[in-house]
Amino acid sequence: MTSPLQRLCKTVRSFGNKIVVWLTIVAVALPAVALPAFAQPMSRAEARQRADMLAALGEEMFSDPRLSASGKLACATCHDPAHAFAPSNALAVQFGGRDMADPGIRAVPSLKYLQAVPQFTEHYFEPEDEADESIDNGPTGGLTWDGRADSGHAQAQIPLLSPFEMGNADTNEVARHALDGGYGPKLAAIYGEQLLADREATFKAVVKALEVYEQSWQTFYPYSSKYDAWLAGKAELTPQEARGLKLFEDPEKGNCSSCHFSVRANDGTPPQFTDYGMIALAVPRNPAISANADPAYHDLGLCGPLRTDFLGRADYCGLFRTPTLRNVATRRTFFHNGAFHTLKDAVSFYATRDTDPGRWYPRRADGSIAIYNDLPEPYRDNINMDPPFGGKPGDPPRLDDGEIDAIVAFLGTLTDGWEPR
Repeated sequence: MTSPLQRLCKTVRSFGNKIVVWLTIVAVALPAVALPAFAQPMSRAEARQRADMLAALGEEMFSDPRLSASGKLACATCHDPAHAFAPSNALAVQFGGRDMADPGIRAVPSLKYLQAVPQFTEHYFEPEDEADESIDNGPTGGLTWDGRADSGHAQAQIPLLSPFEMGNADTNEVARHALDGGYGPKLAAIYGEQLLADREATFKAVVKALEVYEQSWQTFYPYSSKYDAWLAGKAELTPQEARGLKLFEDPEKGNCSSCHFSVRANDGTPPQFTDYGMIALAVPRNPAISANADPAYHDLGLCGPLRTDFLGRADYCGLFRTPTLRNVATRRTFFHNGAFHTLKDAVSFYATRDTDPGRWYPRRADGSIAIYNDLPEPYRDNINMDPPFGGKPGDPPRLDDGEIDAIVAFLGTLTDGWEPR
């Protein structure tokens, strides 16, 4: 179920000029959940001021490579603000670590529109203002591809401490980099001088600043796309875009909206273009990922290797979280392993994965197609077969080339920053 705080956040988003209330509540909550005991309760005005200070500090830190072990990798290196907080390049995975030579194992997702993602749960029931509460949607939520981070605070720690991202050995090293980078006075101005004597508290303050910055609605969830303007009656879709939307929502054609919700919630909240669910798509194995050179290695998402609490859960293997499609047209890599590099290929994969598998999967030495080659045989019952998937090789696909182009055109309307010409 959606928490009261998430419901309040959604309500506030419906009234953009009152968004400061959300920031105020976030700021009030910070000391109790993540920072030292000496942090004192604040008035609403003080909380708002602290939120503003934290957001400004987080924005500065977000672009500072000095917080990394190499001194060369900032959050913004992989989450480029000019590219919807996703990578600016077309690499399947990004490089990091202490010498910037260590490759990641998954494509870097965007950081936009994460504010309403629910905490991970194995049994998710839609809130009553969006859908039928009685339906168990199964594993859902979390901020990472495998849902293992339940909050912005938890998510922000991952790259700071990952050996193939910012490469810091521990929280103490992050705190040292922050203090060496001159952030001590700004942290002290927010939390007091005593914070700086506690390296663990300093680390938590750094993470909290990043977290609050990533809750800045104007930057991370502005709902400023052409589609948002169309929903508000302030824009017209082209015939191609309108056709794409119809195909996107048609359960017998694209069926995209079954996972990527495209209509407002009953309370008026803009569509998030995700149901936050976990799904197995059987994306082809990507040889550009170094880890895949080992034929015994498989990234199984919810059941490992980065997530460890569901190791051995065969029914969870191959499942990855459904990301929002907002700003998807700005991306240069798609899916958890970055196997595709054009939006048309990504949509085409859905339409022809099963009817033309030779287009996507390699051939074995005997000429047969190694279909679903990145998911071991014992887990293939988990693969989603809903339309437009399904069918047999040689069958006509659910979507023809022109229909795929129309869906791609529609997806272009989800890019933020649209302005009428």
